[in-house]
Amino acid sequence: MNARILAIDDEESICEIIKYNLQKEGYEVDVAYSAEEALEMDLKSYDLFIVDIMMERLSGFDFAKTLRNSNGIENVPIIFCSALNGEDDTVMGLNIGADDYITKPFKMSELVARVNAVLRRAAIARRAMQAAAAPAVSAEPMESSIEYKTLCIDPNDKTCRIDGEIVPLTKTEFEILYFFLTHRNRIYSREEIIRRVWDDDVVVTTRTIDTNITRLRKKIGVYGNNIETRLGFGYGFKEKD
Repeated sequence: MNARILAIDDEESICEIIKYNLQKEGYEVDVAYSAEEALEMDLKSYDLFIVDIMMERLSGFDFAKTLRNSNGIENVPIIFCSALNGEDDTVMGLNIGADDYITKPFKMSELVARVNAVLRRAAIARRAMQAAAAPAVSAEPMESSIEYKTLCIDPNDKTCRIDGEIVPLTKTEFEILYFFLTHRNRIYSREEIIRRVWDDDVVVTTRTIDTNITRLRKKIGVYGNNIETRLGFGYGFKEKD
């Protein structure tokens, strides 16, 4: 959605040229010929105000002060656009809460560049505020360790221990052992093991299954005997006394 901008100046010709040039940049632009007229509008619908300072009755400074004290629009950026070019005027405008200050006469290309920059900064600040206000993402719950006698697998830190000593397993060996320990006392075919352990897009042969299980048996020592083979069927982890 394109940003909406309200240009406020008591010189109609300036409002119209600002509107014309910013609309060419893709912005939605409305105009008001006095601060009083602007205050009657739905100010919450705008993303940026371009405000002249020297206007009759209510000045641009007064308009900005009103905005900065109004709930819902206090953070909408303001660019002052004025013939007042003294340092004190610029400082006052920025202290009131303006996001930028450009002096008349100005090139439209400069105003467009400043509008783009202010809106970029406002978008970054808005995202930062939203991120700060967002509820913290709760941590994933810890999984319980899987144990069989002195053999223990921790699915949280991906470690295998026997008698408290870490057993160095590859990722595949770990996944096979984790599957076996969580599905004990049943024989699984090689095809079932492949579906449970490997990703769908990985091509795995039955020889790969046999090789990994042979290595796994050796690494887990006495518990290698719990991994049983059923010729013609597959493998499984059996509890033994």
